[in-house]
Amino acid sequence: MSGILDLLNSDMGRQIIQGVSNETNEPADKTASVVQMALPILMGAMKRNANTPQGAEGLMSALNTKHDGSILDNLGGLFSGGVNEEVKMDGMGILGHVLGGSQNNVAMALSNKSGMDSKSVMNILQVLAPIILGYLGKQKQQKNVQSPDALTGLLGGLMGGGSAQPKQQSLIESILDGDNDGSVLDDVAGMLLSSGKQKKSGLGGLLGGLFGK
Repeated sequence: MSGILDLLNSDMGRQIIQGVSNETNEPADKTASVVQMALPILMGAMKRNANTPQGAEGLMSALNTKHDGSILDNLGGLFSGGVNEEVKMDGMGILGHVLGGSQNNVAMALSNKSGMDSKSVMNILQVLAPIILGYLGKQKQQKNVQSPDALTGLLGGLMGGGSAQPKQQSLIESILDGDNDGSVLDDVAGMLLSSGKQKKSGLGGLLGGLFGK
């Protein structure tokens, strides 16, 4: 998922982490940990949905309208004074649609791995979801994606592509479909990091990039 790693290691990524951290009153390092693990799960869930004609049509429609990437153009305004309730409600709607009722499974898995309570994790996911969908919308525009097959390919590319991607998708499916304790998240996060060009390993390497350490 080099595209997502590029986002997290950019100035925009640092702004997102800090903004979500401030919004949820959680430490920036723990927020970054949750975001790092949540990204492949959300992308994997979107990819699963896009594998059906109805799911692909719904996602394409969302990316062509409300979630076209414009949310990324004014992140300062988004986080200034607190994220408004409309964005948060939108985030909950996205999570419900994308995760298909597995929100609690995902929140609990991320909670177990991050040490953050599941309610705070859900608050982070709620704010993060519209931003990530906006990022996908912007990528869709830049790459002129016009078909469901091309959209699935875009999502696969953002997840890193290559031989490890099917296994990563399988691990994500186990979180979405089972009463999972989150034990597979280390593997998912490891695949996320190893799929990029970043040489530093583990969460510490990613956090170093996020905070300029």
